[in-house]
Amino acid sequence: MSTATTSSAPDPPAQWTALSDEEISLDNVETLLNPISDDLWVSAACVDRILDDATVQKALLDLGAERTSAAAQRARITAARVVSPVSGDGEGEEDQEAGATSEQTRHASLVSYFSDEPVDAQLCRIRAVLLERLDRLNTWVEVCREAPAEDESEETIDAEWEDDPWADESAPPAQPASKPGKAPIPLSDFLTTSLEETACLFASQEYFAALRILLQRHGGVLWPVRFAILDCIPEYALASDYRDLLPACDASLGLELRPQPNPWRDEPDFTESPEYASALKECGVPFALSPGERPPVHLPSTCEPLTGSELSTWYLRRMDRVLSSTGNVDAALALIQHAASQGIPGLDESGEELSLIARLVYDAPQGEESAAEDWSLEKWRSMEPADVIRAYLAHSMEETVASDIQKLVMPYLFVLESRAERAGNPDPSLPTRLLYDYILSAPLGIVAAIFEASKPTLPQGQRVIKDDEDMARLALACLYGNESLDQWPMMSRIFECLPAWDTPEDEDEDEADETDTTIASLGDFVTPSTSRPRATPSDLLLFFKPLPMTSLSKALDVLDVHLESGEILARWSVPAPLRWFLQSNANNAEQRSRANRMARRANAADDKLDTQEDWEWLLEDMLKLAGSGEPGSRSAFCLLSRDNIIRIFFSGLLSTGNFDIAKDLLHSPSLQGSLDHQVIEDICLTCSQEFYDNATSGNYHFGDMKLAYDCLDVPDPSDRIVQEKEFIEATSRLCSFNLMSRPGIPISPIEIRLTKDRLSLVSRVLSSNNDAYKHTEVMLDLVHKLGFRGDIVAEVKTLAMLAETALQMDDFTRAYETSETMVNTVLLLRSSSSLGSEDPSIQEASEVCWLTCFQLGRHPEFPDVQKKLVLLGRALEFCPAEKLPDILSSWRALEEEDVAERREALAARKHGTRRVRARRERVSGVDAAAVASSLASRLHNMQMHIPASPNFANEAFHRVAANIPFSLGGRGRSYLSETSDRSRSGSRTRAADGAHVVSEQASRVLQKGIGWLLGADDE
Repeated sequence: MSTATTSSAPDPPAQWTALSDEEISLDNVETLLNPISDDLWVSAACVDRILDDATVQKALLDLGAERTSAAAQRARITAARVVSPVSGDGEGEEDQEAGATSEQTRHASLVSYFSDEPVDAQLCRIRAVLLERLDRLNTWVEVCREAPAEDESEETIDAEWEDDPWADESAPPAQPASKPGKAPIPLSDFLTTSLEETACLFASQEYFAALRILLQRHGGVLWPVRFAILDCIPEYALASDYRDLLPACDASLGLELRPQPNPWRDEPDFTESPEYASALKECGVPFALSPGERPPVHLPSTCEPLTGSELSTWYLRRMDRVLSSTGNVDAALALIQHAASQGIPGLDESGEELSLIARLVYDAPQGEESAAEDWSLEKWRSMEPADVIRAYLAHSMEETVASDIQKLVMPYLFVLESRAERAGNPDPSLPTRLLYDYILSAPLGIVAAIFEASKPTLPQGQRVIKDDEDMARLALACLYGNESLDQWPMMSRIFECLPAWDTPEDEDEDEADETDTTIASLGDFVTPSTSRPRATPSDLLLFFKPLPMTSLSKALDVLDVHLESGEILARWSVPAPLRWFLQSNANNAEQRSRANRMARRANAADDKLDTQEDWEWLLEDMLKLAGSGEPGSRSAFCLLSRDNIIRIFFSGLLSTGNFDIAKDLLHSPSLQGSLDHQVIEDICLTCSQEFYDNATSGNYHFGDMKLAYDCLDVPDPSDRIVQEKEFIEATSRLCSFNLMSRPGIPISPIEIRLTKDRLSLVSRVLSSNNDAYKHTEVMLDLVHKLGFRGDIVAEVKTLAMLAETALQMDDFTRAYETSETMVNTVLLLRSSSSLGSEDPSIQEASEVCWLTCFQLGRHPEFPDVQKKLVLLGRALEFCPAEKLPDILSSWRALEEEDVAERREALAARKHGTRRVRARRERVSGVDAAAVASSLASRLHNMQMHIPASPNFANEAFHRVAANIPFSLGGRGRSYLSETSDRSRSGSRTRAADGAHVVSEQASRVLQKGIGWLLGADDE
């Protein structure tokens, strides 16, 4: 019965094989695996299972190690049986050869043994794996103990783990101070993954405690790949967290220190020796991996210790990676500082630079864009010192710039100075030179803050700028090199910080000349040129550098005057940079121009000058800028006298249109008696003409033209004032006639003023307005206001234009009336002139008059023959002697026409027409008698000359008419033009019978009772 039960029980190997890894427990190991007598099978079963339960896994490994110990002992005994044939100290060549022979014999013995006993060979191979896993298990347990404790919510550790089941039984149970932490990697993975890969994993996840244990327990394996492991540590990790993992240097040897490992076993097992592994390989025993075990990862290896320079290179490379990938300057600095503490050479300069970069990144004021800026040693080393200083102070405020310089810039400058000394090129002026360069390029607000932190009253150690003369030179260079127009309070702040030296109050001529020479030279220096468009503050510092203290003191006095002048100019909206005061110091035109702008642009200020008090304030400031006339005066208008300033001021006041204030100021204490009447009149006329020239409309009731007109009310009336006012009124009237400069563009006032012949404007009015000729008085008044008042010739020409325009409009009645007015004007001029006909104006007026009468008298469309005869008679009266034949020719033709008309009228109206004819004959007789009387008196006083061609009358008329500014054709060509054309076409025929025509004219005159005037030549 019992035999049957035993035979039916499951086989232990089968039961063990049927168990899964999760089902294996300590009981299974004791009940199923331990009773099996086959050592090879048991050890193979132990090495085949890789569990996550540390307790069961240790039990398996211990059991496998126990079952393989006998085989390892037999192999070791076999190798130990080989005895060396030579005994000695091993120092001779024979001993060495004997030792080598012994090793070969031992190796051959092992190979033979393993070939004869393959089971022991397999057991030895399994033993080596089991021991290596046992070491790893112990390492894993220690790693878990060093890991951070788990949270309360996580799964608790089994009681067996806390009791440490494989601890020494004789030792009392340990009382853990705290719960073990969570394992960074599962046990199964830890046992099957290569140590190199596990170490890299711990490094990448910053499990530095675990990595430290791994390197300590398995240092022999991990030493060649130590740098590959360190490279896996994230760049952002601080070196202080893993400083004991970083390489160190032995200063005495100049080589890398190799840490002493602390393996779990002091001596390796025989199965782990190289000769054992070599013998197994040679005898052909399979050397395959255990199930689940992964091949090792191939990493760059460095077996030998590095030299000091190689370690320095590695640290620098690591530092660059930290900076480039993270920008964490603190991490890089901590790395270099640790390396320096470990004796790594050649890192002092890099440490200095990193320290300076750290100040820039963490201590310097930062802007919004600074967070996105990455810094590296390469970028830092590529920067010039001036760029570094600007980077330090890029976001400094006025309140902090002085402390930032002391805290950030000065250490950097001292580092540069010390490096120059170490390099054998000492340069004591380097810090001040670089600092001064920054000050010269900084904004004025920053400069003012620096100067306030450098006042001579402060202790020497606290001052940013420690030299007083350098302060003066820097201030002069910064202020005169600045282009600002609105920072006068800031400039005054800088000036108030400057030192004041005790200099003699009495300045002799040599010192005054020296100051003048300095200012003149400085003015030339700041004047732009082709080689230097602008003198920068750095250029100016070079100019001021050689000046001694006395010259600097004088320059500061001049600067004080210039700053005050600049504030005054800025107050009245005509600011100028400080360099302008140097450039204009000897330029009268430039000072006058600025004074004019100040007087005229006062209304451009924020507060308009609406009261007399404001304008008096402006005058006071302008007089202040003119100076007192002292030799040392350097004010803005030092070359302008008081009278010049007052004239400029009054012109500016008038240019603003404040005429009431101007009148009041003329009688105020400020200006009373300063300007005589003639000067005031000149200024007002000039200002009025400026308003006139700038006016876009001629209407003097608004705009600039009104200002031009009202400006003339400021001075007392005079002929010039009245004449200018009349001209403005004439301009307004001309513009009311809608005269055009070009098609569609009205004429502007400036065009009217620039017209040389202003009578042509009247002609344009008559040409463009159909009814203008009807208003004779208006046109004459316009001519008078255009500047021709009292000019009879201009009045006669105007009447001639009116008559011509009326003639072209077929308004013969108005043309005749205008001609009569013109004749009376000429007669009045003749009677009032003391020179008589010799007066050039009388000759010009007479010529215009006879031509106009001649043209109207011979017009074919003028129906009133009697009036035409009167006009021709006036033409005979005023024309030159050589023009009489032409006029007489027209007279004859007109008289024939009159005779024909009377004959027709006589036949048509008989008795009724007789009375009309008798009346006409009486009128004709009277007119003929008047003409005959005038002609007779002229012929008796001169010898009559009859030219060969009668065309000279037309030629004479065109010659005179060319000087009369009016158009001769309103509706096409005039009658005179037609006659002229006919005369030109028949000139040859008329030249041939000219004598006959004159003879016929004389006969007609004789028939009318005036033949005696022509003499006995007529038949």
